[in-house]
Amino acid sequence: MSRWRLALLLLAGVAYACVSHWMMLYHAAEAWALVALLGPLWLTAMGLAGSRFGKWGLALTALGGVALLALVLHGDAGDTNRLYMFQHVAINALLCGWFAGSLRRGRLSLIGRFAERVHPLSPGMVAYTAQVTAVWALYFASMAVASVVVYLTLPFAAWSVLANLLTPLLITALFVGEYLLRYRLHPEFERTRLVDAVRAYYRTPASGTARR
Repeated sequence: MSRWRLALLLLAGVAYACVSHWMMLYHAAEAWALVALLGPLWLTAMGLAGSRFGKWGLALTALGGVALLALVLHGDAGDTNRLYMFQHVAINALLCGWFAGSLRRGRLSLIGRFAERVHPLSPGMVAYTAQVTAVWALYFASMAVASVVVYLTLPFAAWSVLANLLTPLLITALFVGEYLLRYRLHPEFERTRLVDAVRAYYRTPASGTARR
């Protein structure tokens, strides 16, 4: 991935976050807003179902999404704001499960797999990437809980700020903060550019077997 493409993706992400906040506050029940705002969970579920269960899982998830959209547009799915909250919680719960599920004895953690695409890992790096994976899993679990708490206790506008604006900012801060802290805690680690770490997410997955 080139730097220009990465920059465009970041700008698109910022724009989508701001537009999502605006749509949730002023057009939450509009059909076009529902498609744009509920689409991420639908696409995520389709991708997971397709990778795990093949074309039948992909097809059933796609049909389920269409059925849910029909119910929402017909007014039979309840409060649309609650649906948006459920989506935010579900995405964070799925990510938590993805990261936490890789923390198995004798296996390379998820962050370890990403790091291995950039450079070979020493035993110390394997242990460190497992710790970072655990931190990310804890973050996503905390965000899922915070989403429910804020939705139930504060105005919907405050929840929208958390979901659409603070969530991507916190993810960016955690990602960059770990990158900067890594070489203070482990100066022996091989130096890599931040852009290389981002590019690793888009490469072919590496083996999940750890070398301990």
